[in-house]
Amino acid sequence: MAAKRENFHPDELNVRRVGGVPVYSHVVSVEGSRQIFIAGQLGRDAAGNVVGQGDMRRQLEQVHENLKIGLTAAGAALADVVQTVTYTTDIEAFFACVDVRMQYYGDSLPTSTTVEVRRLAHPDLMVEVSAIAVV
Repeated sequence: MAAKRENFHPDELNVRRVGGVPVYSHVVSVEGSRQIFIAGQLGRDAAGNVVGQGDMRRQLEQVHENLKIGLTAAGAALADVVQTVTYTTDIEAFFACVDVRMQYYGDSLPTSTTVEVRRLAHPDLMVEVSAIAVV
């Protein structure tokens, strides 16, 4: 049985917008699924080097590319993500780049929690995202 995903949109109250741009869903319901848990992904390339030092947009892009790699390995895609948790060292810089999230998730907006933290695993890292997907 294939997983059935449903984003609830009663009067658009379900979708959180920042600057008029939808950035996440408040509720996602899934039936008949296999769950995939992706550990926090950082702005590191395949060799482990930090990319985009001081550049939130570049680090968010790398984080989402890393999420795609993990999801693909598990037989899933970004459209299957139902929840993300984001840790950022600069909440203003993060919210200035919400369009990056839309580039990767499109209409399949997962639920989301974003927290500003003092520091991540390396002083040059600005953002970390973990995810839960269902297929």
